[in-house]
Amino acid sequence: MNKVVARFRDGRVLKGVALDLDPAKPQFHLRPVEGGKASEVRLDDLKAIFFVRTFEGDPKRAEVQTLDTGDPRARGSTTVSFTFEDDETVVGLAIRYPPIKPFHYIVPVDPDSNNLRILINQSAVRSMQALS
Repeated sequence: MNKVVARFRDGRVLKGVALDLDPAKPQFHLRPVEGGKASEVRLDDLKAIFFVRTFEGDPKRAEVQTLDTGDPRARGSTTVSFTFEDDETVVGLAIRYPPIKPFHYIVPVDPDSNNLRILINQSAVRSMQALS
């Protein structure tokens, strides 16, 4: 079961369970947290999908934006800062930099982040920069 927070380019946010998410397909179905019928979500409409530990998170917690030098997750990865159209910035580890696909995954540099991984819509990114 993939708990996700889908953040749309227009500012909307949906929380729920991703049922059939495949970055190579144009849409997937999201069952809302509140229950009920799953809705179809178009990937092009999203800025990113955040795979989360909990839906609540900790809004007071500041994410660590630098990678610990001894972090074994860094092997074979590039630390990248992504700034979206809405000025939100996320820093994560990318397997391939620069990305070659329109949708790609990163893992947050903060090992204690509520986000386990993030699927980024590259067309919603205003700028990106390799940090390592």
